[in-house]
Order: sequence, then structure tokens, then C-alpha cells
Amino acid sequence: MAKVQTSLIDLADKLPPIISRSHVEKFLGGVISSKSLANLDSLGEGPPRIKVSGRVAYRTEELLTWLSARSFAIEKGNAHAPR
Repeated sequence: MAKVQTSLIDLADKLPPIISRSHVEKFLGGVISSKSLANLDSLGEGPPRIKVSGRVAYRTEELLTWLSARSFAIEKGNAHAPR
């Protein structure tokens, strides 16, 4: 699992410091959609967010840390998420 977390956190240097919710999907290659983030935010389960000019945005480092905590490595022969 550490390998997954390391690779996600390493993305922080390659991305802008703040990403608007509408651009998260583009910057992260479709890993999570803006609609999914909006739903998670409404449930209080999303990453820490900020508002910039009325738009919801995320500090990149906090977004990647949150995503890392929700990620896991798929081991050969085990394609199911941990429960």
C-alpha cells in the first residue's frame, strides 16, 4: 500500500497548488469525477475544500493525501477492495 500512497503524493510537484473541483478529473486522469467529489462533500466525506471566487477547490496536497488514504494496491489474484 505504501507504493500507491507514495506515487499519489509525488504527483503534487507536477500539479498546480490548487485544483478546482471541475478540473480534478482532468488532472487526475479520471480517477475520481467532480460529481463524485460533490456527493462526498455533501456527506462530509470528501477532502478538505476551499472556495475561490465562488468555486469549490482543493489544495492539491490535501486532495492527494485524502485520495491516498482511500486507495489500496490490488495484489495479483485479489481484485476486490478491502472491506
